Amino acid sequence: MPIDSPIRHSLQLNALRAFEASARLGGFARAAQELKLTPGAIAALVKNLEREYGAALFERYAKGVRLTPLGETLQAQFTEAFDAVEEAARTLRRLAAPRRVHIVTSPALAQLWLGPRLPRLTELLAPIEISVTAVDEPPNLKRSPFDLCLFYTQTLERGQRRLADEQLIPVCAPALAGQITTAADLVGVRCIADVVWNDWEVWTRAALPERKFVAGGPGFSLYSIAVQQALLGAGVLIGRRSLVQRYLDSGELVAPIDCSVPLGMNIAAWRLPVARGNRVVAAVEDALAQLA
Repeated sequence: MPIDSPIRHSLQLNALRAFEASARLGGFARAAQELKLTPGAIAALVKNLEREYGAALFERYAKGVRLTPLGETLQAQFTEAFDAVEEAARTLRRLAAPRRVHIVTSPALAQLWLGPRLPRLTELLAPIEISVTAVDEPPNLKRSPFDLCLFYTQTLERGQRRLADEQLIPVCAPALAGQITTAADLVGVRCIADVVWNDWEVWTRAALPERKFVAGGPGFSLYSIAVQQALLGAGVLIGRRSLVQRYLDSGELVAPIDCSVPLGMNIAAWRLPVARGNRVVAAVEDALAQLA
């Protein structure tokens, strides 16, 4: 009589990943953001996991969740397991496409700093292939599928390479520049900004230290749209020089007030842990520094 080998228990990998992310990040909402799901979907996956094993992993409260003693016991083990899976997947990607480098950066840097340099970067590095992903924040180092980070930083940490020190300067279309001769003239014009950044505040604090000035005008969640509005003559943009320099060079934008102020941040590049010994990724980082 043949004896079948035991069937390995089918794991609910999505549910286990939802539990691990929620435990590590401290809640369903943050886990949903990382896993690109809704908080409701994360909650349902965790609930299904608890139902299958017959034990609660989280205590639910009106303002969030907290791990049960069982959940706390399991968290480190599951985090270590998923870190190992992610590392294996990165190794697979690297070995399957050894001449491909994946850069992760912010939307503004992707569109206005890296994008214009990509043709030259590709020319310098051929046959290396470069792909770019834009996200709001630097990724989790252990869970990232990327090779090279490119973001604004306030202070350089070990392994980070400064590419440019950022400066702030008001810019506008040439037709609007005639209305502005001093910083005080900005009171009477529309001031365009990125709603997430406090660049106008930083600039006016340095340029108009003795005058209370609050920039009035539209704000945009994408800096590229703010730049587009400035190009269309909709107002004066507080420009990050690294992002608007090509428009200043072409004359599409001008700086009516010759007053640059340090932002206190720089553009930096750094390799993710899995790529630190990779010569192909190092070549891309060197090329970025050259083009900066």
